[in-house]
Amino acid sequence: MAFQKAKGTQDLLPAAIGTWQYVEAAARELCRRYGFREIRTPMFESTELYQRGVGETTDIVEKEMYNFEDRGGRSVTLRPEGTAGTVRAYVENKLYSEPEVAKLYYIGPMFRYERQQAGRYRQFHQFGIEALGALDPALDAEVIALGYDFFTSVGLKGVRVELNSVGTPEIRAAFRERLLAFLEPKRELLCKDCQSRMDRNPLRVLDCKHDQAHFEGAPSILDSLDESCATHFDQVRAHLDAMEIPYTINSRLVRGLDYYTHTAFEYKAEGIGSIDTVGGGGRYNGLVADIGGPDQPGVGLAIGLERTVLLLESQQTELPETTRADVYVVGLGESAAQAATGVAKRLRGAGLAVERDYGGRKMKAQLKSADRYEARLAVILGEDELARGEAVLKAMASGEQQTVRLTELEAQVITQLKEMDAQ
Repeated sequence: MAFQKAKGTQDLLPAAIGTWQYVEAAARELCRRYGFREIRTPMFESTELYQRGVGETTDIVEKEMYNFEDRGGRSVTLRPEGTAGTVRAYVENKLYSEPEVAKLYYIGPMFRYERQQAGRYRQFHQFGIEALGALDPALDAEVIALGYDFFTSVGLKGVRVELNSVGTPEIRAAFRERLLAFLEPKRELLCKDCQSRMDRNPLRVLDCKHDQAHFEGAPSILDSLDESCATHFDQVRAHLDAMEIPYTINSRLVRGLDYYTHTAFEYKAEGIGSIDTVGGGGRYNGLVADIGGPDQPGVGLAIGLERTVLLLESQQTELPETTRADVYVVGLGESAAQAATGVAKRLRGAGLAVERDYGGRKMKAQLKSADRYEARLAVILGEDELARGEAVLKAMASGEQQTVRLTELEAQVITQLKEMDAQ
């Protein structure tokens, strides 16, 4: 029987993993600069956490969650997003008792049962940040700026920010009636999902990718904001302007989760089929209390890493060149092969990436292997060299060789690699 990966999943093979590591390293470096600390939460939580945190009328909860009953009869769910679990950890571990804003980030797999398409898998990966404990609109703007900096730092072009305010629950309730009055005459023209959302969560109708043509002239939630919400939105925009982060206002942007208040935003880019959203987030001032904690405000974002990698590929972005190996150790003969093991260990201990032969092949075959590993230097050990306490150091690009004492090998290798870097 031939086993295959489950539908909607993928194998990230060594040939492609360098791009993923590059993207993840960029995310970690930006979080360091912005003062976010890593958090790692379980990959499954109580189903009720997501029902309360994400919202029972969202597509995630209604259609996409992987729920199962464990042996204790408890309903648990593979995490479909990162915010609810991070907030649960924030509450359970009383991180709100710290005097400063809790600035947290995560990188890891999420799970949603949905139709596979370009950049969308049933097991996918997100980079997300959450900042909890402050109402300041400057924090909203800095979260948006970090996401924008992430896309530019990895070398993507054409990523744009779309911005909106969804107000408070009270404002949305009043806007809901205005929106329903506009939508009701169009009900039969809308898709089945929109017709269903009209009865349960009308704001989600505006998020539909298929029916946008029917929404021309729809009321804007921005016209329903009270003075406090309008001021918060204006200040977010002022902070973005101060940081020179470009954005456009999209009054139909509502996001797919129920917990958002005030600021909502998305990052858009073209190049991965019909999907153009590569990340997004917003403020969620009531979520901590809904999950059982104190009434602490929060704001965050999540970015899809599969979509980011696809964009890098579609834009043919040049990534920093990395050498697979600094040194390839060639051992010719039984004694030399044993010595090569010790040489490789010492060079690795000096911080170098080292490969060697494991098949007892002849020198020509081993040097071909060094080329495949893109090694910059080869250390050649034969029985005669070993007897003299020497090794041959070969620059793979130029073919230049020199004989060095084994006692001086590490220093000579490091010196020559530094000279290569300086050229």
